[in-house]
Amino acid sequence: MALLKHLSLNQITTEQWNLKEAALGCAKAEIPWISIWRHKMEEFGLAESKRIIQDTGLQVSSLCRGGMFPAATKEQRQRNLDDNKRAVEEAAELGTDVLVLVCGPAPDRDIDLSRQWVEEGIEQLVPFAEAHGVKLGIEPLHPMYAADRSVIVTLGQANKMAEKFTADQVGVVVDVFHVWWDPELYEQIARAKGRILGFHVSDWNVPITNTFKARRMMGDGVIEIRRIRKAVEEAGYHGPIEVEIMNQDLWDMPGDDVLALMKDRFVKHV
Repeated sequence: MALLKHLSLNQITTEQWNLKEAALGCAKAEIPWISIWRHKMEEFGLAESKRIIQDTGLQVSSLCRGGMFPAATKEQRQRNLDDNKRAVEEAAELGTDVLVLVCGPAPDRDIDLSRQWVEEGIEQLVPFAEAHGVKLGIEPLHPMYAADRSVIVTLGQANKMAEKFTADQVGVVVDVFHVWWDPELYEQIARAKGRILGFHVSDWNVPITNTFKARRMMGDGVIEIRRIRKAVEEAGYHGPIEVEIMNQDLWDMPGDDVLALMKDRFVKHV
């Protein structure tokens, strides 16, 4: 199926595998793309991780993650910015032009100030990222993650922030798990035309019993995945589609079995 040429394994889906195992697994399963998580890269180091990717012939759809901009002190916000710069360098070295931003929670109760810090952090990071040929993809997270992962919780918020910069600097990442519920979703996808830097798929389990490991394989939940995919394409995005699923059942399965299931569900539901 033609759509499979866009399939990307987001590494967290096979958390049981290290980077080398995931890369070899993708090559064996003829999955052309991989999204690398920084903690997986750090196990091998940047140079060896780059060699592994090159040896398997994979393309890197994105690096996950930058962001986490808010902090209670100016010194910590600077350290966060420095870490984002390292992430930009890593993305460029690994051969991807997309750094996904999970923007970070409020260090206290002032969520408005934290959103201001996010914007300031991105503004400070843009020139460095641009110099390295890396675009910054703001990924809005579901509101249930506002307290511990991101104060950017709607695609509308992400669009508004991204629009303060040029489209070749800052865009948005559309993850169906985080945005499917939004009554403005399709309006905001259309608004993001020319700025969509990534598209992530999974499914929403009912009921949610573990917020971090809540995702399910496509087809096992309630999300209109194909409708969202078509809207994203109509907005001009035709790049890799990452399967990003945090789920203990999948992590307990052999990785090869996860990839086989992922490919099957991708064809049927994406």
